[in-house]
Amino acid sequence: MAYGVVMATVIVGLVGLIIGILLCLASEKFKIEVDPREEQILNVLPGNNCGGCGYPGCPGCAHAIASGEAPVNQCPVGGAPVAAKVGAIMGVDAGDSKRMVAHVRCIGDCDQASTKYNYSGVETCAAMSFVPGGGPKDCKYGCMGFGDCVASCQFDAIHIVNGIAFVDKEACKACGKCVKACPRGIIELIPYDASEVVDCRNKDKGRDVMSVCKTGCIACHLCEKTCKHDAVHVVDNIAYIDQDKCVGCGECAAKCPKKVITVLKKDAAQKTA
Repeated sequence: MAYGVVMATVIVGLVGLIIGILLCLASEKFKIEVDPREEQILNVLPGNNCGGCGYPGCPGCAHAIASGEAPVNQCPVGGAPVAAKVGAIMGVDAGDSKRMVAHVRCIGDCDQASTKYNYSGVETCAAMSFVPGGGPKDCKYGCMGFGDCVASCQFDAIHIVNGIAFVDKEACKACGKCVKACPRGIIELIPYDASEVVDCRNKDKGRDVMSVCKTGCIACHLCEKTCKHDAVHVVDNIAYIDQDKCVGCGECAAKCPKKVITVLKKDAAQKTA
């Protein structure tokens, strides 16, 4: 009996030893060489793992950059400072990295936008697609104010103020999660130094816009006609500002009869000659 126990123990031990040796040999034969720059890049990335770069967290971004799949300024959260460090590791010039921030293109708050009924139920923007009329607000293009974007932001950069979402541009890291979370697509990334932006996405005709919100783009084209830099155009009944052409003169905002063009930087009128 004792002999059988000893033999069983020896056999199990030998089998374990053989398996261990085989695993070591296999790991050596099939191991994947890791670019040492990948770890260096990972060490300088912010470590938020937000996915704003389009890859599965910071490790995925570091691998993509080290392998040449992504540029050195791929991380939107780290911005220019991190891009410069990554560029030094990769031995390339990071170039000019323009800081971006999220912006909610709607000012139809509780004082401006009308409502169809009092709503009581699941308070998420995504749930409104299952609610009669698309939710209690009359405007089918505007911010619903239930905060799916707030829940998606890990930087505490967006909050609901008087029924609509508002972004703190100083806290925003431009990860883009709020952009993806908004079912109506009213959040977009714009340059940090943008001067003016049209805060409306309603594509209906002017009379219909005014029936659901006290403020809103009525496609009057006055902003377009006023702009001397070809930066403002009305497309599908909604004005849009080309930030690459906008010089921040503020003339379009002053001319807008519905005051739907928001001046973000009052000191930006001379941002370019």
